Amino acid sequence: MKAVWRAPAGGGARGPAGGAILECRRAAAAALSASLPSVPSAPRFSAAGMSVVEHVREMASAGLHSNVRLLSGLLLTMSGNNPELFSPSQKYQLLVYHADSLFHDKEYRNAVSKYTMALQQKKALSKTSKVRPSTGNAASTPQSQCLPSEIEVKYKMAECYTMLKQDKNAIAILDGIPSRQRTPKINMMLANLYKKAGQERSSVTSYKEVLRQCPLALDAILGLLSLSVKGAEVASMTINVIQSIPNLDWLSVWIKAYAFVHTGDNTRAINTICSLEKKSLLRDNVDLLGSLADLYFRAGDNKNSILKFEQAQMLDPYLIKGMDVYGYLLAREGRLEDVENLGCRLFNISDQHAEPWVVSGCHSFYSKRYSRALYLGAKAIQLNSNSVQALLLKGAALRNMGRVQEAIIHFREAIRLAPCRLDCYEGLIECYLASNSIREAMVMANNVYKTLGANAQTLTLLATVCLEDPVTQEKAKTLLDKALTQRPDYIKAVVKKAELLSREQKYEDGIALLRNALANQSDCVLHRILGDFLVAVNEYQEAMDQYSIALRYSRDS
Repeated sequence: MKAVWRAPAGGGARGPAGGAILECRRAAAAALSASLPSVPSAPRFSAAGMSVVEHVREMASAGLHSNVRLLSGLLLTMSGNNPELFSPSQKYQLLVYHADSLFHDKEYRNAVSKYTMALQQKKALSKTSKVRPSTGNAASTPQSQCLPSEIEVKYKMAECYTMLKQDKNAIAILDGIPSRQRTPKINMMLANLYKKAGQERSSVTSYKEVLRQCPLALDAILGLLSLSVKGAEVASMTINVIQSIPNLDWLSVWIKAYAFVHTGDNTRAINTICSLEKKSLLRDNVDLLGSLADLYFRAGDNKNSILKFEQAQMLDPYLIKGMDVYGYLLAREGRLEDVENLGCRLFNISDQHAEPWVVSGCHSFYSKRYSRALYLGAKAIQLNSNSVQALLLKGAALRNMGRVQEAIIHFREAIRLAPCRLDCYEGLIECYLASNSIREAMVMANNVYKTLGANAQTLTLLATVCLEDPVTQEKAKTLLDKALTQRPDYIKAVVKKAELLSREQKYEDGIALLRNALANQSDCVLHRILGDFLVAVNEYQEAMDQYSIALRYSRDS
């Protein structure tokens, strides 16, 4: 606030005394101004002295995209009819602002067209007038200082191309930006595009450049770990910032945890994340809970996985990430009403993510409506081509519809995106078995066993294939025994061992196996199989009891 002081009528104070009075008044005014709180003023648009292009720029800065689109469209038409109406730099600005408004309206093809015209205009402008965007030089003209950044225009074009699923064009436009002029967001987009295209070396280089500029870019860290860069190497790129900032000591443990995640060491990953989650400062972090839920799922511990997903969504009712896996687990347990409710809730949050479509697809799949599940899976992939759960859903629907070769393509893509997820390999092996390609199934199961290690899940998967060949029945038995030694409660191993005992008509052994498995858990499938075994030994009354329990669990879920 500026205080205005007027001299007294009649000329006011004159002479030395009057000068002293004026000085005192000025000092008092300054003190009063300093004591008043500053009030932020709203942006002012003064029509005086502003060109029409400056008005467009001010509206663009204010986020008035629809207004920018209308006015800039009219002005560009005027420029087309009278090329002398606007200077080359003004036309460049109009094209960029018009393209930005089209981008905001999600008209990506039209936006690319206008951005391309803008870059052509800028190229011609550079050749003729030598005008450049401001670099901080005081001699730069006001006109040059107002020009939109050519690099930002190229980034926006790349965004348009990614939205149009034209990744090659996006890479080409960003590759054209000199390395020294690439901002962190340009390097991040390039890294993701390179990774998707299978250009791992270039992707690693770009991720590292992001970390060099922004050492706390955690998604870039995850990108490097997913490309098999050692956790120690990644941690070394953040050590300086960890040591210089208080309460950041957890980051090195976080990197270690996700290094285990990306090497498929689920047990150590779970233990490390649990140690992080137990720390008071990171307790109840939704991202850590979601990671734990996903890891338990990968380890075949569906009970703990569901528990962690439930904790996460209680903390964040608008959580979408990971809910596709949660819905799949609920559907597998037969809790179709819960799956339907989850799908409706997710659609109310956002229908522009793959997760709601996958959850609804799981409901359809487990309701044996495979055509609808196929449609919903395809819609999810359209929204996010990297959605592993969507690929698995569509692959399973295709397999159950008898379109095995198409299903194989989807399972292979899922494996490419998530090489440490066993369920991707399970889907592919089921396709091979469905088409009687036992040899291919055996090769794949052995590769999984060697790659992911000898745990209860990989042992059971290999045993499942061995059960299909009479020659390898004994090997299947040995593998299942090893799996059950590691995890006596692993339901898939129990079911396969029961299947083997049924073939051998060893019903008493099967009954003992199933009773032991049901001692600490309840599962409708195990109760039903136990009922079948009891019928085989003429224990009809107890068999009826087991069937009733199985039906009750099925009805409750």
